[in-house]
Amino acid sequence: MFYAIPLENRPTWRNPPWMTVLLILLNMVVFWGPQRAEEKAQEKAARFYVASALPALEFPRFVDWLVETCSPSASRARAVKPRDMAHPAQLYWMEHERGFQERLRADQVIRPGDPQYAAWKSARSQYEALRPAPFTQRWAKDYAKEAELRPATWVTAAFLHASTGHLLGNMVFLFLFGCSVELALGRGTYLAFYLLGAVGGSLLSGWAYAGQGGIGLGASGAVSALMGMYAVMYRLRRIRFFYQLFFYFNNATAPALILLPAWVANELLQHFIGGRSVGYMAHLGGLLTGAVLMALAQQAGRVRAPETAAEAAPDPFDGHVANARRLADAMQFAQAAAEWRAAARLRPEDAEVLRAWFGMARLQPASEDFHQVARRIFRLSGHDAATLELQHASYRSYLDLARPGARLRPDDMAHLARRFSRARHFADAGKLCQALEKTAPDHPGLGATLSLHATALLQAGQHEQARAWLPQLLRLAPQEAVTQVLQR
Repeated sequence: MFYAIPLENRPTWRNPPWMTVLLILLNMVVFWGPQRAEEKAQEKAARFYVASALPALEFPRFVDWLVETCSPSASRARAVKPRDMAHPAQLYWMEHERGFQERLRADQVIRPGDPQYAAWKSARSQYEALRPAPFTQRWAKDYAKEAELRPATWVTAAFLHASTGHLLGNMVFLFLFGCSVELALGRGTYLAFYLLGAVGGSLLSGWAYAGQGGIGLGASGAVSALMGMYAVMYRLRRIRFFYQLFFYFNNATAPALILLPAWVANELLQHFIGGRSVGYMAHLGGLLTGAVLMALAQQAGRVRAPETAAEAAPDPFDGHVANARRLADAMQFAQAAAEWRAAARLRPEDAEVLRAWFGMARLQPASEDFHQVARRIFRLSGHDAATLELQHASYRSYLDLARPGARLRPDDMAHLARRFSRARHFADAGKLCQALEKTAPDHPGLGATLSLHATALLQAGQHEQARAWLPQLLRLAPQEAVTQVLQR
């Protein structure tokens, strides 16, 4: 199993992908409209069937017919127990054996002279009256032996689906690939190629599955054509995509064209090992059709491939970093600090950028920059040793240099106290706890912060220092485990 989904291109609402949206809506209207109405009517008819005398009358004769025609399903039919004859699955099976259904409706299975004919005919007439006019089967591809040629179904089958999951899966891929392809081709050409992709998928699947019975339906052939168009459209341009290979998944950046042989190989492999539950030949036919159509369109100069992220303008982050270093070398520290500030705005969790910005800003300890970068560092969420050390060193420097004084907010005090406790900077963690208790005694995190600090002291073997916090813990966190331990 192999999936690859592009992560590069998003629809632009300055030129919305209306045709893609329209195709998605049309597929949904067909499925939740006439297909769902047909399904409900079929369920009602099936309930009547299994409750009637029809299973007991028809299924034994169905087994006899399978034996007479030397069907490979005869042994399976003989294994069905009498109590299981009245099951919707058996009805579905019988109704898809076209030869038997033709004989049944022609009164050649239960004949007019049969004593049970009148009862059977009455029940059968009621059942037929409940059955809906065929919709899905009429417009789907027919893989039965001697099926009549119906070219219209090469397109109409692409707007039918077997289940909600089948529909939603196809629509997600239609949106992901369709937006980029529509933007490149224009709406008219895009629609024509989408329908031709459906035809290509239908033709190959019709050849591969001819005479095997059943029907073919789903947008996957047309959607696969979009995938083939996408790969050929970008060719050797590098795109970022998510992929899954069996149980392994990751993202990678690679030439788009590499996806086409990977997709083709996957469809061929799945066809040979996956059976008929999925129309892999329809996928392959769509892929190849889409690839050829896009190659022809490119030769004719009809394609304007959207820009990928890899080809977009350079990341402004790199420009700010380069400017900051150049200005620092020229001893223009205020301007360098401004560039580091701009870089930090783009990557607020980049510890090295914050470290450099702090180094520039500390030269002007009364500036707003110094207080701002200190707060950014104090709020870093990383738990690695380098981040914790940066926070501790910056905290000590900030206390010494800040003018007119440190501006620590209660949330920052609680955050740093917890982190310093875990890092075993107990003196600074204790001072922060005391400052938090004094300046914000109602802070919602005060009890949890004191509990964590006392717990860290106990784990470090500093029992007396931990016990010194017992009065506050009894008041703020009496149910905490550390409070119970310190009372013993």
